[in-house]
Amino acid sequence: MRIGLIGCGHMGSAIVRGLLGSGLCGTDDLMASARSQAGREKIVSSLGIACGSNEETAAFADVLILAVKPVSYPEVTAQIAGALRDGCIVISLAPGISLEALDGMLQRPVKLVRAMPNTPAMVSEGMTGLCPADTLTDKDRHTVLDIFSSFGRAEIVPERLMNVVTGVSGSSPAFIFILIEAMADAAVADGMPRAQAYTFAAQAVLGSARMVLESGEHPAVLKDQVCSPGGTTIEGVRVLEEKGLRSAVIEAVRASTAKA
Repeated sequence: MRIGLIGCGHMGSAIVRGLLGSGLCGTDDLMASARSQAGREKIVSSLGIACGSNEETAAFADVLILAVKPVSYPEVTAQIAGALRDGCIVISLAPGISLEALDGMLQRPVKLVRAMPNTPAMVSEGMTGLCPADTLTDKDRHTVLDIFSSFGRAEIVPERLMNVVTGVSGSSPAFIFILIEAMADAAVADGMPRAQAYTFAAQAVLGSARMVLESGEHPAVLKDQVCSPGGTTIEGVRVLEEKGLRSAVIEAVRASTAKA
């Protein structure tokens, strides 16, 4: 299976590293393109894979991942449409561009997938929502799941939920970074060195997330387990509820979904 990437910035590089690290692909199975000469040189030197033009990358690929900004899609799809193989799996990472719109841009008998990964893919902890078109076979779907599972977790969702994926996982790492920064700021205010405060706050978030994923318990149950009667934690929870944290998070995620 030969995989091409049109655009190889932070997300594209994370995908390549995941594919190589998992053993799903070797360097000879991958090719990427980049707009600038510096970008092309970085692909070769840091990732060890071939670099070609957009057209060459499209012609190379059995699976082609479009990892460019949404505004570039009309230009890029016009460049690659004639080079794509019939039956190629084309995966779009662009929020807000539907399968129907992408099909209209390419106008080729290819198999289309929408994907929304997030930046924790850079540390192999990504979460990706996938929406394959009806033309994909079961084998194709497993191939796409394997690609995106190589750098985290991936699940198939209906297209009507792809914008929700953008809000709940695509945009939300930024919200968590703000939370970590705020927790660390509080620790610094009470005397802890900043670098140490970031470590304590970030590890608390990481461990809490793993408890949700691995325990199978409802988050509210896990929260209650920490809240001893009359203790420190329930006092903090009271303040969070008083200040409207829950509502603020809900509104932030829904705003990102609406924007998508």
